[in-house]
Amino acid sequence: MSQVNRREFIKMLGAVGVVSATSGLILPGSVMAGAKARVVVVGGGFGGATCANYLRQYDSSLDVTLIEPNTRFVTCPFSNTVLAGMRSINFITHNYDGLRKNRNINVIHDTVVSIDVAAKKLELKGGKILGYDRLVVSPGISFDWNEIEGSSEENSKIMPHAWKAGAQTLLLRKQLEAMKDGGKVIIASPRKPFRAPPAPYERASLIAYYLKKSKPSSKVLLVDSSGDSEELAMFRKGWEKLYKGMIEWVDGSEQGEIVSANVGALSLTGRTVGTLKGDVVNLIPPQRAGEIARVAGLVNKSGWCPVDQKNFASRLQKDIHVIGDACIADPMQKTGHSANTQGKICAAAIVTELNGGTMPEVIYSTSIYSLLSPKYALSSAGVYRLENGKLKRASGGLSDKKASRKTRLKEARFATGWYKGITMDMFGKT
Repeated sequence: MSQVNRREFIKMLGAVGVVSATSGLILPGSVMAGAKARVVVVGGGFGGATCANYLRQYDSSLDVTLIEPNTRFVTCPFSNTVLAGMRSINFITHNYDGLRKNRNINVIHDTVVSIDVAAKKLELKGGKILGYDRLVVSPGISFDWNEIEGSSEENSKIMPHAWKAGAQTLLLRKQLEAMKDGGKVIIASPRKPFRAPPAPYERASLIAYYLKKSKPSSKVLLVDSSGDSEELAMFRKGWEKLYKGMIEWVDGSEQGEIVSANVGALSLTGRTVGTLKGDVVNLIPPQRAGEIARVAGLVNKSGWCPVDQKNFASRLQKDIHVIGDACIADPMQKTGHSANTQGKICAAAIVTELNGGTMPEVIYSTSIYSLLSPKYALSSAGVYRLENGKLKRASGGLSDKKASRKTRLKEARFATGWYKGITMDMFGKT
């Protein structure tokens, strides 16, 4: 392994959480007796960008290529602050210069249209063919438009989902600005699993924050397919303190989720909640793994990608790893921090395996911060270990239910620090 010895490698893995012996970990001078192993990473989000970054950090001899269609990445974390008018879209927009300049990663802005698993080659929309020794697929999510009658990508221009940040975020913000005072905003969240399960609660909170300042007679109606929970109870307690009477929660669980949408009438219909009409409708569709994962034969009947949770190797295709929202990593939630952690572990596993070593036992850890206002936040953390090949939660939980406003203010500040830290980490910024 070029420029990184065994002790340094273990120290770097400390960011992920090495917890026990590393017997069998072999770190030779270079991969495959001097040959440059080719690792291609598809998807430049929290999982893919992090994995590409750490592949180069763990072994600078690797030939690492990152393929991402967009020249700028707009994060879903903190996108709700844009809806609230707390941040601009520029704050959550990042480029790939750090990965190019600081990590010497070959970043290609194109779309993968097919993967030839047998030949270990992939084809780009622009016509280029790339070979690989290992492939990491981090495609994020795609939407299952067929689940809700009347929903479609075209109709999302009227009922935005804003669950992929960027243009949709700006569209929903524009609709909130145009809404008259006294209007109703409907947020409809899908059944689990979906990306960032606490985010609908944060969104309801921060939209209420904006409305309280600018349109104080307005309301937010949250149709929640996840049902009641301890986490929701903490949000509702915060809503009572900050936005009394402004946010109404509707239980859309137990087969009560939204089944149809009428974009002309700006209404949604659920099995048990009836028909609901709003002035602004934020319809978040059911989700599955990104489309390229399906094309490559990486998904099972659930629509998600089964993996060996030790190294995130696909259980369906050889020499391909799947990380981030697309993979099945229960009980880890589908969040940016989960993807970041998985990217580091996957990178370490690939480097170790290419060098003929044995992956050390590591801790998988995640943190989630949810803002209810600029000065009030909740958090949750999870620590996971592998037991019999499956991840088990070892510790963690929600922030203190009885925390003071001072503590909530500290958590809001920690949230900003977390965001700045993780984006610097994933994009190789210095």
